[in-house]
Amino acid sequence: MKVSEFSYYLPKELIASHPLKERDAARLMVVDRPSGEISGKVFRDIVKYIKKGDCLVINDTRVIPARLYGKRKTGGKVEIFLIDPFSDPPTALVKPSKKIVSGEEIELENGAIAIVLDKAEVGRYVKFSLPVEDILKSGHVPLPPYIDRTDTPSDREDYQTVYSSSPGATASPTAGLHFTKELIGTLEENGVKIARLTLHTNYGTFSPVKTDNVEDHKMHGEYYELKEEAADTINSVRSSGNRVFAVGTTSVRALETSVLSGGKAGASSGKSKLFIYPGYRFRIVDGMITNFHLPESTLLMMVSAFAGSGLVRKAYEKAVNERYRFFSYGDAMLIM
Repeated sequence: MKVSEFSYYLPKELIASHPLKERDAARLMVVDRPSGEISGKVFRDIVKYIKKGDCLVINDTRVIPARLYGKRKTGGKVEIFLIDPFSDPPTALVKPSKKIVSGEEIELENGAIAIVLDKAEVGRYVKFSLPVEDILKSGHVPLPPYIDRTDTPSDREDYQTVYSSSPGATASPTAGLHFTKELIGTLEENGVKIARLTLHTNYGTFSPVKTDNVEDHKMHGEYYELKEEAADTINSVRSSGNRVFAVGTTSVRALETSVLSGGKAGASSGKSKLFIYPGYRFRIVDGMITNFHLPESTLLMMVSAFAGSGLVRKAYEKAVNERYRFFSYGDAMLIM
């Protein structure tokens, strides 16, 4: 399967650089797999599709200010983007990496020192003169590179879901950005069960696919945790014949990683390196809420595996023609 099969044309002006003032006012494209029907709604209409007895699975990871800026002794500017900030030693993408030798000291904005070490599996190892928790206090919101602007104070909350509580992500689980506390409350009042899990979105989600063949790509591990209470809720909903809706590709990856031999969700934790692309058989998820993803990305491949490549291609063409907003701060899709 060629990576080029997941390419599409996207006008640059459709990339959302700022969030909407009202999270749940984003547009919602509803894609029905059995009928192939595609319809346009507003995100808050999602309460019409997730019914009493269903389960909504949300990822409660919280984005940390993982982008650091500093300078070399020569005065040259350096960016350190933490990938695994709490590993020992931490790993990071360093720019300009090729110019920086192992052992070189970088002075950060807060005066702390970062020592850039040898190459890691991805990026470089780094060592700080202060604990990582203190380093992060002066870090910047890790907006993705397609948002062509510097981060602002408002991004510190705008780039978080309203239910985020477990710090550790270096990229936001963006499908969840559309939910408000009121919308979650309405779903609960309607009898929808809410199950929380954690997957710390990082380089594994946003790393580009550099192979020609899809099957040759290797995923970078992302830490996840599914607790027993959430697993029991999910399994109870499925055994009663109701549906499990996952908010975002991160929730899908964590759920499908947790599956036991009997097809049930199992309480577990660890690094997920699960790569989902067309041909994968989903065992837990009945519905997916997601954003519109980059061409040739692993996220688009997962969505294509879930809805079918042809239907997804049709949906994306419609989204471009109807001027939907794309990527992290963009509009949403519900795949039934």
